[in-house]
Amino acid sequence: MDNILTIIFQPKVFGIIVLILSVVVHEVAHGVVALKLGDETAKNAGRLTLNPIPHLDPIGSIILPLFLIAANSSFLIGWAKPVPYNPLNLHKDYKYGPLKVALAGPATNLGLAVIMGLVIRFFGTLLGPIAVMLLYQIVFINVLLAVFNLMPIPPLDGSKILTLFLPPKYSYLLQGIGVGGIFFVFLFLVLFSGVIFGLSSLVTSIIVGPIF
Repeated sequence: MDNILTIIFQPKVFGIIVLILSVVVHEVAHGVVALKLGDETAKNAGRLTLNPIPHLDPIGSIILPLFLIAANSSFLIGWAKPVPYNPLNLHKDYKYGPLKVALAGPATNLGLAVIMGLVIRFFGTLLGPIAVMLLYQIVFINVLLAVFNLMPIPPLDGSKILTLFLPPKYSYLLQGIGVGGIFFVFLFLVLFSGVIFGLSSLVTSIIVGPIF
């Protein structure tokens, strides 16, 4: 058992576990908000579960994280399969429902980050440095997911938010990119990963405060 725990709490292994669980919670949050607004698409598809298997995306959940580890990247990032929902079924809030659904994932990640950050702030001296660093990793990964997903590039949440404010012509154009936007996501990561990393580090430091 000690050997198993030692493996799990290796920084990269622990980071992968946190990343997978965090993207699952992110996607479930989309589905839960959609359900509360009247759409049962995610529920009927069996996606309102914390079981990671139905949510795993071959590229975002497996290939990209493994690639970043192999490249000795300073951070991990990834995504799960988008939870399906039908905006036409959001009868409890047609006007702002799509915005609420899109924001649910990043907001949930930020919420988890704040909760873990408060644990560090108030109980860090009692937990010890190793526990604090593990909690810090949870905070950082969730902040990173929120920042990353708010980028206005399809199929990330930021693009769905942006389409709600664009003229119809440009909104349809952006939505038409669809999964092909993954290429632009990779390109953005290559060119601007430092910006995402720096912004996420700044937000994380604000949340957790000075670490002893």
